[in-house]
Amino acid sequence: MAPIPITIVTGFLGSGKTTLILNLIPQLPHTYKLALLKNEFGDVAIDSQLAASAAISGVQELLNGCICCNLVGQLGDALETLRKDVAPDRIIIETSGSAFPATLAMEVNRLGRETGNYVLDGVVVVIDVENWKGYEDTSYTAKMQQKYTDLIVFNKWELVGERKYEDCLDRVGDLELQIANVKSDKGRVDQSVLLGLDSALAKDGDSIHGGYSKDKQPHDHSADHQSEVEVLSVNLVSEGDTPKSVNLDSLETFLLSAPKDEVYRIKAVVSASHPLASSNGDIDESASPTGDIGRYILNWAFGRWTVMYSNTSLPASVDVASSPTDTAGSPKHETILRMTIVLARGEAAKWRSRIEKGGMIEQEGEGGFLLVDRIV
Repeated sequence: MAPIPITIVTGFLGSGKTTLILNLIPQLPHTYKLALLKNEFGDVAIDSQLAASAAISGVQELLNGCICCNLVGQLGDALETLRKDVAPDRIIIETSGSAFPATLAMEVNRLGRETGNYVLDGVVVVIDVENWKGYEDTSYTAKMQQKYTDLIVFNKWELVGERKYEDCLDRVGDLELQIANVKSDKGRVDQSVLLGLDSALAKDGDSIHGGYSKDKQPHDHSADHQSEVEVLSVNLVSEGDTPKSVNLDSLETFLLSAPKDEVYRIKAVVSASHPLASSNGDIDESASPTGDIGRYILNWAFGRWTVMYSNTSLPASVDVASSPTDTAGSPKHETILRMTIVLARGEAAKWRSRIEKGGMIEQEGEGGFLLVDRIV
């Protein structure tokens, strides 16, 4: 069974973490099961009551302590309870305001290695621009903590002047680390940026593209919010009656070349003739034998990637009207890769050009053609 992806959301008290999570829920498929593990100080967890009423499948609480310190030993038990009782498609861990992400991320990674039940998808830090604090420390310890931060969400920036937002951005830059960042839209960030692709989302074809399409824009997006990210849709189409594979060597080179300050997320369903390894070298034990064409879910996030074997089907056909081979009597077309690339603002044209020049995403052997569209 595929491991459950875990997303960690942290930030100081009142920064807007719970609002971010609640705004994520309407963007997910109706059948998607999201579980929440919250860490609160004190005896009354008001936020958990709020979250439990918003279509979250299960909630676990770790009270009266910091999850990255004296409660870290209880994390495994809490995750196991959610896994058995809820069987979620994803678990979000929302930490108390003072928790650092490094210790928690390392513990999730340890539990994932030991049990095979979990995989860390990403660590998101929410910053309240109006009342921001906590980034004055540019020491070695602070830099080590931020190495475990994948994405910074600047929240409540609409409530301050541009100068104060720029000051906040500069202070984060003093850490001298490449960390992707986006502005929220009143506490809302696209799920395509926050979440990687998992087996449940892959079954929902629209979710591979983060809810985007050329004809349908995301829910209630303002023009300003859309400009925070740009999204490319990539389809690799093969020709002929025999199953074809993506060239995995070229694909790995592409994944290694993507800088995380330009590319935020890469999500794909891939057809491959042999198991595709994750960035740490792990191979899904349920992968199809070498020589057989198997389907794999690829999730690249902020410089690292995971791969899971899947029976997820790709579309039987795509719009190939622009292809010179799309004539009467032409061979059968089959999509062997369907990918979404979520980029920082201003990067889509450059990366579209690079991909279309070839050598990054291609079919194993000769043949095949790419369809690359900017959808946001």
